[in-house]
Amino acid sequence: MTTPSETAVAERDIALTPLTQENFAPFGQVLGPIEDGVPYGPEDAQLVLDNGTPRFYLMRLPKKGLVFHQITRHRQVTQCLASVGGKPWYVAAAPPGDVDDPDAEPAPEDIRAFRIPGDVAIMLNVGTWHAGPFFEDEEISFFNLELADTNVTDHQSCYLDRRYGVRFRFAV
Repeated sequence: MTTPSETAVAERDIALTPLTQENFAPFGQVLGPIEDGVPYGPEDAQLVLDNGTPRFYLMRLPKKGLVFHQITRHRQVTQCLASVGGKPWYVAAAPPGDVDDPDAEPAPEDIRAFRIPGDVAIMLNVGTWHAGPFFEDEEISFFNLELADTNVTDHQSCYLDRRYGVRFRFAV
């Protein structure tokens, strides 16, 4: 019996799901602008940052194309992302599944793709699988809120090409 790593990897288009609160709810929140002075409420990011030191930074990324073969999750923290300068971008996401299971992996059919307009941010729920940000510009910076050590101590990846013999291309 052959495994996906022993056979050719298929590249599949992944259609964009319209970005609405309802469509994004299994993965997190869509955060739009609100008026200054509005009290904290359910439209605000429901953050989980109590497992370490929060880190807010500008993350500069070079263009990587619109194809991905890896999807990652953080099992201890929410993560907020927004582009600097109002640039649109893309993210793929899959539901967290069992965040207590370090061997859990997302099923390819559960992965959804979204185009994120430049005037909103997203918050990824604890454990949400995600690939991105992806974009068509040569370089974009992103506001990123996570924990100081998220990418060192809380970074679980699934290699879709090795595990399932597939990589995805955003169908833009």
